[in-house]
Amino acid sequence: MTNEKLVPTPGQTIGPFFGYAHPHEQVHLPWWDGQNLIPPGHPKAVRLTGTVYDGAGEPIPDAMLEIWQADENGQIVQKDGSLVRDGWTFTGWGRGIVDNVGTYNFSTVNPGPTEEGKAPFIAMVVFARGLLNKLHTRVYLPEDEEALANDPVLKSLDEDRRKTLIATRGEDGSLHFDIHLQGEKETVFFQFPGIEYPENGA
Repeated sequence: MTNEKLVPTPGQTIGPFFGYAHPHEQVHLPWWDGQNLIPPGHPKAVRLTGTVYDGAGEPIPDAMLEIWQADENGQIVQKDGSLVRDGWTFTGWGRGIVDNVGTYNFSTVNPGPTEEGKAPFIAMVVFARGLLNKLHTRVYLPEDEEALANDPVLKSLDEDRRKTLIATRGEDGSLHFDIHLQGEKETVFFQFPGIEYPENGA
């Protein structure tokens, strides 16, 4: 026996392992068509894309992202089969990995507002090498400026920080949303549960 005080061991990074799990195996993190919440050719399909950057502004080549969202009517979908892409059932949940230059792509729909007075958004979770815990953020649609100005979460942030949560709309209707893990452009990330309380920059 000794009276020496034990020091807790540090947490372990959660990556980079995502690319090692083949999508046709039974147990894996990425899976076939996981990034397509709706088929890309569907009339309501919207491309959500962007790049994940580290604190030095360099793209991260092996991050993994998950998104959750309401449908175009603002309804929270409660359908079974998120792991099975049947070509017509919208489950509101997807998982995708970035390519070797840090770019991700989802095929989804424009979400509607889930509550009156709140701006429509897509919830996003980031997994990447060096992160001991996943990061939670939001992707807000840019069009309804009044809703954005009155949204309770966005109102709790300084204007410069608020901008890191609002996507831009491309001419083709796509949404562009870059994620900066650190640095001057650092994206606002949230505690979970209690997503209304930003961890890093309110």
